[in-house]
Amino acid sequence: MNMLIFIIAGLLVHCVFLASIFDIYFTSPLVHGMTPQRTPLPPPAKRLVLFVADGLRADTLYELDDNGTQAPYLRNIIEYKGSWGVSHTHVPTESRPGHVALIAGFYEDVSAVAKGWKENPVEFDSVFNESKYTWSWGSPDILPMFAKGASGDHVYTYCYTAEKEDFGAEDATKLDTWVFDHVKNFFQAARSNQTLFSKVNEEKVVLFLHLLGIDTNGHAHRPNSREYKDNIRKVDEGINDIVSMLEDFYGNDGKTAFILTSDHGMTDWGSHGAGHPSETLTPLIAWGAGVNYPQKVISQFFEDKFLKEWKLEKWKRLDVNQADIAPLMASLIGVPFPLNSVGILPLDYLNNSAHFKAESMFTNAVQILEQFKIKMTQKKETTLSFLFTAFQLLSDTEQINILRKARSYIHQEKYHEAVSLCKTLISLALEGLSYYHTYDRLFLGISVVMGFVGWTSYVILLIVKTHTSLTRSTHDKASTVLLLYGFAAIGVLIAFFLLIQTCPWTYYIYCLLPVPVWYAVVKEFRVIQDIASLLLVFPLGQSIGFLVAGALGIEILVFSFFYRSTLTVGLIAFAGWPLITRLWAQAKVTTLSWTLLCLLLAMFPLMPVVGRQPNISLVTVAGLMILLISSFFLACLCKSKNKYVPKKDLTILLFQMLSIALSTYVVNSTHSSLHHKQGLPVINQIISWTTLASSLFVPLLSPTFFFQRLLSILLSLMSPYLLLSTGYEALFPLVLSGLMFAWIYVEKEALQHYGDSLKPKLAVLNFSYTTDITQFRQLHLDDIRRSFFFIFFIVTAFFGTGNIASVNSFDPASIYCFLTVFNPFIMGSLLVWKIVIPFVLVSCAFEAVQVTTQLSSKSLFLIVLVISDLMALHFFFLVKDYGSWLDIGTSISHYVLVMVFTIFIMLLSGLAQLLTTKRIELWGRTKRHSM
Repeated sequence: MNMLIFIIAGLLVHCVFLASIFDIYFTSPLVHGMTPQRTPLPPPAKRLVLFVADGLRADTLYELDDNGTQAPYLRNIIEYKGSWGVSHTHVPTESRPGHVALIAGFYEDVSAVAKGWKENPVEFDSVFNESKYTWSWGSPDILPMFAKGASGDHVYTYCYTAEKEDFGAEDATKLDTWVFDHVKNFFQAARSNQTLFSKVNEEKVVLFLHLLGIDTNGHAHRPNSREYKDNIRKVDEGINDIVSMLEDFYGNDGKTAFILTSDHGMTDWGSHGAGHPSETLTPLIAWGAGVNYPQKVISQFFEDKFLKEWKLEKWKRLDVNQADIAPLMASLIGVPFPLNSVGILPLDYLNNSAHFKAESMFTNAVQILEQFKIKMTQKKETTLSFLFTAFQLLSDTEQINILRKARSYIHQEKYHEAVSLCKTLISLALEGLSYYHTYDRLFLGISVVMGFVGWTSYVILLIVKTHTSLTRSTHDKASTVLLLYGFAAIGVLIAFFLLIQTCPWTYYIYCLLPVPVWYAVVKEFRVIQDIASLLLVFPLGQSIGFLVAGALGIEILVFSFFYRSTLTVGLIAFAGWPLITRLWAQAKVTTLSWTLLCLLLAMFPLMPVVGRQPNISLVTVAGLMILLISSFFLACLCKSKNKYVPKKDLTILLFQMLSIALSTYVVNSTHSSLHHKQGLPVINQIISWTTLASSLFVPLLSPTFFFQRLLSILLSLMSPYLLLSTGYEALFPLVLSGLMFAWIYVEKEALQHYGDSLKPKLAVLNFSYTTDITQFRQLHLDDIRRSFFFIFFIVTAFFGTGNIASVNSFDPASIYCFLTVFNPFIMGSLLVWKIVIPFVLVSCAFEAVQVTTQLSSKSLFLIVLVISDLMALHFFFLVKDYGSWLDIGTSISHYVLVMVFTIFIMLLSGLAQLLTTKRIELWGRTKRHSM
């Protein structure tokens, strides 16, 4: 198969494998066609005020320090006027999913990621949509999505400009002050505007205040900073003012309910997105019309053991899931529960009659049961009757019996029994919803695994057939035609089976993909026979030894995704590898360099995750070290008597050194300016973006000799990496590159182990020289070790400075040299480029290893593909949808990461070839070299 066709086919296959996880685990949970359900009794409140303090942690709000509480007004509410607790959020702990859970009552699926959590990937109902009028003030990232999704023109938004969301701003509390001031001005205007006055005095009104200042200060200064805590005090004062103003406006009618909560928390290092308790535990305080007064208790127990620390052990703590807040708000003002809500009404927050609570719970149960019935009907319509298996615990008869019994209890005024029965029905309905939502999971999983195993088998056969001398089999044309017709018939049968079940088009891809893949495998049955014959005569002990070694290698790679310290163990083993081979006797200096650099790199996975302890001084040290190394190389180049160095080559090297020096200065200057709250200097921003833009272009101007080109790539990529660094990670590419240079030398020495007498001088090797195909040798077992080294170094490049598989590892401070105004896509792109840089360094070194060891890039690449696919298959079986949200999110993110690795390695191979072999002549005709 042509290499280009193979790569395109491989990319498509792996994109399908990657996409499959979203169809299996991340499809939208929403269904449509339900009837709105409303509590029949009059509600306790006419209006609801919702304060969402973005990024506010529960412990920071509730804790007491030497100066007392951060929020005296809210503390007073907890002790004398309202109910309080902790709202438990779900992963991902981001602003959009958090607000959707709060206001719509369901947990958003991952398709929201593609929209940056700003637009609506799917339409959904919300408390705002069900209200008579909703007025909202705050961020342009949050408010428009609820107005856009509303039916009619009754949700009004007032937003500041996106430019105000600046992490480098002098005072982020201005975002919250803006909201409070505009709410006051709005009600001041309502006094003199009869139309507006009439609207705000209607029933079923919602006022939503989105307060972003705390989140912005948390990102910029960390949650333990004075700025973050001062912002909480400002919000506390602002809430006090708004409550007083509203009570005055409405004449203290006692018909206003208030809720304060947060969309997510924040880690100690100023990030969020994952499932750490500091991110998932958010405050919930409710008071006013229809809300219970404080309930004193003698003792209460919670696993987090925060009560004593907060000195709130005497006041009953009422914890809820974040989605439970939506039905609470709907119940308080008497609007229908959001149609897609899976929240369970927290009755302990309600100060109302037992009759009202029972009716509200009954409404909640019917509303969730409606979703279950729609979901069951949809699945029944798209499944053949003899294959359909209904959810046994909640049959049609069971539903009717429970509803009838609950209604009977309410008529008999047995409200406690009615509530208990409704909770049972809700629990069963939610379990049934999950059952039908995951109905096709096993079927799709088997299809994907069949494709995975088939593809990996095909690649192994391709390696054996084209890159070894183990087989010389040819195809039998008659058998091949027969196989083709057989597999075509299987494909038609599968397609017909999917068609009569009206399955989604993606199902056709997952189920039909294994057919051509397994056809390609079975077509090579003669190669399979040859391999089987060889294995039968191969010593059993050696076979088991190789199998165990391979399995152990894969497990080490898999374990490194969970425990970074595994990389340290692996690197220490690498350090000792030359000592148990003849390499130590052959080249002591090379071996010693390899060992020392392996041990040095092994220290990084033991360090704290990057960003948690910023240290700009280490970035400066990294900049000075790279300048020292490049100066030494420049001096050696100038003193070299054997070769003439053109002035233009020296100019490029000096330019790159200047870029390193400027980057080091800009990092220090920017962080100093932000520390003094003077914002991001424009000149620093210009230098940063210019450096980033030139980082992939400048290496193409340098000579293609091995070390000159590799050093040029290192210098060009180190400049943007320094700009994106905040601490010790700036030293990481430097040590990694040193090890890569040592690896190239070690592999040159290792050639002699297999009797390869040719030991080319690395100094004279040129990436751009056309290699004679007759000089390519066949693969041997040591090449599996080389490919494993490459995969291990790629994984080390990814996890060496932190578990970036977790969203909360991202430190916003790392992009401050480029921008400080909130922009998730640009920030995400910069983070990805920072992650990619070590990958590129490893890939360029691997390109050099392939040239040094006289191997075609295709042969080693295929082994790398097999290893990464075996890892991906391993993680596919580890994906789960039970346990804590952190465990679920981690298992899925690991699979996605290793699949992206595999796809990325394919693309990275091309980028590495481009960076190492091509040269652009600015001062003359462009030379075109063969790859």
